[in-house]
Amino acid sequence: MDTIIQSFGLSPSDFSVEKIGTGHIHQTFKLARKISSDQESFILQRVNKNVFTKPDIIASNLKFAFDYLNKNFPGYYFLRSIPSLDKSEMVYDNEGFPWRLFPYKGNTITIDQVDNAAEAFSAAEGFAQLTRCLDKIEIEKFNETIPQFHDLSWRYQQFVDALARASAERRQRADDYIGICQQSYSLVETYEKLIASGSLRKRITHNDTKINNILFDSESRRVVCVIDLDTLMPGYFIYDLGDMVRTFVSPVSEEESDFSKIVFRKEIYDALLSGYLSQLKDVLSEEEKSAIPFAGKMVTFIMALRFLADYLNGDIYYHITYPGQNLVRAGNQLTFLKKLEKCI
Repeated sequence: MDTIIQSFGLSPSDFSVEKIGTGHIHQTFKLARKISSDQESFILQRVNKNVFTKPDIIASNLKFAFDYLNKNFPGYYFLRSIPSLDKSEMVYDNEGFPWRLFPYKGNTITIDQVDNAAEAFSAAEGFAQLTRCLDKIEIEKFNETIPQFHDLSWRYQQFVDALARASAERRQRADDYIGICQQSYSLVETYEKLIASGSLRKRITHNDTKINNILFDSESRRVVCVIDLDTLMPGYFIYDLGDMVRTFVSPVSEEESDFSKIVFRKEIYDALLSGYLSQLKDVLSEEEKSAIPFAGKMVTFIMALRFLADYLNGDIYYHITYPGQNLVRAGNQLTFLKKLEKCI
């Protein structure tokens, strides 16, 4: 790590290193100044090259977005990495993992769970503001950092393929959830019809709109900026909105094994929708707005399929801490999907 830090023109001896964050993809560290001064601290992050197989695409996407926002929305705070001494966006270690450096924004916090309507409104507004500001950008300049990330048809096919390869034991244990997914195939058909109709316009979207990807002011609790921009790429608005519904509206995370705690919080749903439309009501077409109720169901079903497929594949993608954890995650998401289908 000292070599990486030096690559950005910093002296490792000036900083203490603390691992931070709850993400499962990257490794993130705070470089805090050992001696208090006016000079800033930093965030150092190792990008997971096994998930983002073409990390240079991340860098180029963020550069296009930064340059556009700096020119057209100079007051918008967009968190961009600090170039290395040789002007590179990322520095590679001897294992081929890319590292990047960000300024540390003081007096800010992230939260992992939505506790009230005000948080839901503010976070949704923050994500939507980014989409609105980038609405006129040349989308052709951007590439997918994770191809077909929110493609429901492809995710369902991955589930089908995993089912065909799965051991008899795992198929038997997952039998109930397999049946529910197969019975929910109409969601795939709805998605395919929606895309084929051309009623949705591709935009540059965040694509990972969990609330811990918003940086809040620690005192006012106002949004400072959107973070974790690795999946900033072409997508449909239902991807962002749907992931917010999936992760904001239930009071518990996808890790909860007591499914009785999974409920639909209408006040949170209404607040996030109000916050989202406060920025995009005049940007989205009426046809797009008609797809709003589908968004949360679609992304929740995607995650159920991904967790179940990983279980059937032998738990090779998502990190687990106990046997059957991916099966629990799949059941959690399918339970929430039923709540959404009943309440929206």
